[in-house]
Amino acid sequence: MSLRIAYCIPSLYSVSGMERTLAIKANYFAEHFGYEVFIILTDGKERSNAFPLSEKIKVINLDINYDKIWGYPLFRKFFAYSFKQFVYRRRLSCTLKSISPDITVSMLRREINFLTQIKDGSKKIGELHFNKSNYRDFNSPRTLKLPFRKTLSKIWMLQLIKNLKKLDRFVVLSVEDMNKWNELNNISVIYNPLETLPDKVSDCSSKKVVSAGRFVRQKGFDMLIESWKIVSDKHSGWTLTIYGSGDKTQIRKDAEKLGILKSCNFEEPVMNLYDKFIENSIFAFSSRFEGFGMVITEAMACGIPPVAFACPCGPKDIITDSKNGYLVETGDIQTLADKICNLIEDDQKRKEMGNEARLRAERFTIETIAGEWDTLFRDVLSS
Repeated sequence: MSLRIAYCIPSLYSVSGMERTLAIKANYFAEHFGYEVFIILTDGKERSNAFPLSEKIKVINLDINYDKIWGYPLFRKFFAYSFKQFVYRRRLSCTLKSISPDITVSMLRREINFLTQIKDGSKKIGELHFNKSNYRDFNSPRTLKLPFRKTLSKIWMLQLIKNLKKLDRFVVLSVEDMNKWNELNNISVIYNPLETLPDKVSDCSSKKVVSAGRFVRQKGFDMLIESWKIVSDKHSGWTLTIYGSGDKTQIRKDAEKLGILKSCNFEEPVMNLYDKFIENSIFAFSSRFEGFGMVITEAMACGIPPVAFACPCGPKDIITDSKNGYLVETGDIQTLADKICNLIEDDQKRKEMGNEARLRAERFTIETIAGEWDTLFRDVLSS
């Protein structure tokens, strides 16, 4: 039986993990399972998709434009947001009743506040691409100055839990994160998928370490280059390259101050990271927190062993410490450096771990993950 699936997500123009994961899954569902897939957006009507979509997928933009209100003063923003929520609810309700999906999936954005109240006949699923602790970060610079910040955080979480309990199923990205949602009994774990497994893998012989991600505090590149200072002092022939979008001015200054700028490269993102990973021998992961950390599985698919902070959440679900990579306590810069040095100094271990990393990556193929989603969808429809 072919299914009709509707996804709700703010936009598709951002080069980020949630949009990329949705594109990978939606394409597979449409092309291989014959699903009718609809993606319903609120923003970015005039902007191009960051990732290619199958021609079989129908994108519907409701033209709500939440993006326009973020520069408003707080008082005006409140009323503008409330009005847009009202409009969004009406338009989404009309759209779902028109297309009649079997299942509607919220990526847990603004529609989660009212989705289960829309009586269109579809089952409602929530899909979280963050971890519970960092889903709404009330410790960010934007929220630190809010009055009653901790009280607001508790109220917001209580309201979220109330809405999640009404879903037919709530899906998170790691067992580690699932164990934090002890208020819920409708929760499942499905990992993020790899779009492909590359035909070629690294031979782990180059003197190169690689990392990737946006140049934001979350990714911890400030800690990575401190660690790289320790590595570089011991192994001057090795280089570190980081691929990612964002402002690189500060990290270049920090690298120059540490005297390691010559051994560091800060590059723009590339569409096919596999080509770059295969040129490297070690993957370094320094995030303070993640939803999953798909870039780890991508690196492992290329046969390079990861050395990663065991941040919440994802790395501990992906990496078996000392078998297919190393896990390091988050923020432990010295040990991160020590483990990278350990792999640099032991060619055999580096290559053996790289082989094990490739084997582990096979768990995350789109064929496997799509099958898990298909099973979940059909279980929900039969319940």
